[in-house]
Order: sequence, then C-alpha cells, then structure tokens
Amino acid sequence: MAELPLDDGTLWYEETGSGPPLVFVHGGWMDSDAWEPQVERFADDHRVVRLDLRGHGRTGSTDSRRYSVDLFAADLERLFDHLALEDAVLCGLSLGNIVTQTFLHRHPDRLRAAVLGGPLRSFPPFDLPKWLKAAGNPSASIKTALQLSGSKGTFRSMLASVRATTGEPWLSVDRETRTRAIESAGSISRAEYEKIFDALYRYEPATLSHVSTPTLAIYGEGEAPLVKRQGQQIAATVEDGAVRSIPDAAHLVNADNPVAFNDALVEFVDRAETAA
Repeated sequence: MAELPLDDGTLWYEETGSGPPLVFVHGGWMDSDAWEPQVERFADDHRVVRLDLRGHGRTGSTDSRRYSVDLFAADLERLFDHLALEDAVLCGLSLGNIVTQTFLHRHPDRLRAAVLGGPLRSFPPFDLPKWLKAAGNPSASIKTALQLSGSKGTFRSMLASVRATTGEPWLSVDRETRTRAIESAGSISRAEYEKIFDALYRYEPATLSHVSTPTLAIYGEGEAPLVKRQGQQIAATVEDGAVRSIPDAAHLVNADNPVAFNDALVEFVDRAETAA
C-alpha cells in the first residue's frame, strides 16, 4: 500500500505482483476492495495496480471543492507517470469505466487494451441536451436526501429508483455483493458523496472515435438495458471494439461472476496482445 501526493490531498494505491501492468478503477461510492477477485486471479503473473479515487475509500476527502471526471482522470495520469506504467491494460467499472473512457480520449494509443465494465457512457445512461441536463440537475434533491438519510440511505434510494425504472435488481444479483456496495457507500461522508454525484452528473461523454486501443465493453446479463446499449455504442465507435455479456451478473459484473469476468478479460487481452 502506498500514497501518491496530490496538490490538495493524497491518492491511495496498491501494487501486487509483477509482470505486465493491469490497472483497476472502481465504481462510484465504492473502493478498490471491489477488485479483490481480480487481484487474487491476476497477481501471480501481472503487476496489478488498484487505487481509491478522490472521495472514496482510503484516499478519502481532498481539499478540492468540486470533483469532475476530468480530475479523476488527471489523478490516474499522475499515477501512471509516477509508477512508469507502460503498455498497461486499464479496466474500469461504472464510474471507473467513465474515467477509463476519459483516459482513452486523452491517450488513444497509450494502453495495450481497455476494459469497460458496466459501460455507462453518461449519467443518467441516456443523452440529454446540455441545457436540459443543467435545468434538471438533481443536486439539490441529493443534498436534501443526504441531510435526511445520510450516504447509505441516499444510495439505497438511488438503487430503488433504478430498480423501479428497469424492473431488474440492476446493481448485483448477489446479496453479499450488494450489501458490501451499500456499506461502502455508507462509509462516505455526505459532502464527498455529493461531490462524487455532481462529478458523475456533469460528465459529458468523451469522444472516442479516434481511439485505436482495443476496447472491450463488458456487462452482466442483468445490466440495465440503457447501459447495455451505451456499451454497444462505445464498442461500435472505437476502431477495435468488442462487447461481452456475462451470465449470472448485473452491474457489478466483476464481483457477481468473477470467474466468467476474469476469463473474458484474459481472452480479450490475449487477443489484443496477439494482434499487436
């Protein structure tokens, strides 16, 4: 475990194993512990790097008054430079997938491959005109919910809203995985929760048509249909894109069915290395 100094805080990260670098970026209101099944699978023959984004986990709060996906991506760039990571595979989930897309936009050919888990292209998972998105910004509602229910209650309410819309469990098909995610969200302060939400909501989809990095959009069969559609759009946009659906899994696809997820990751990375 180590910490990388930032201008207004520190970024927690961990390296495990040695070999070709494999970097994991977690989802919103979670932390890098979510990637434990992947660390166990890949640390024997890879240099596995995972980090906690600002506001999350062991990184915790920073002095920045406002977060953005661009800021998260800049922190990731700093970590890549600090660790001299070259020819890495970058794998993100949910918010981490959006950070990965932003990294791809900035560095279209720096990575060996990219894997986008729970491949949101925007939050919410459909395109809105900028003026409408600004007019309908629910930040005030989130602030009120946080004051009344705290971080855990607000996260539960968000999950219930999605389920009411999709009719699916969406987050996870596994009760223990879902419980861990809720507990993780509950450990985040109200102020940080709000900053993370604001960063996600204000995000505008990155342009990826110039990306030459082999990119895999991977989601569980129980994923929200709109997210599946966005993943398919991403794969069709980049030069070398692919889509994979994992059975017995939902949004937290890497934890719901880690064996199938890991096998798909190995297969895709091997294909990318062969093509290179």
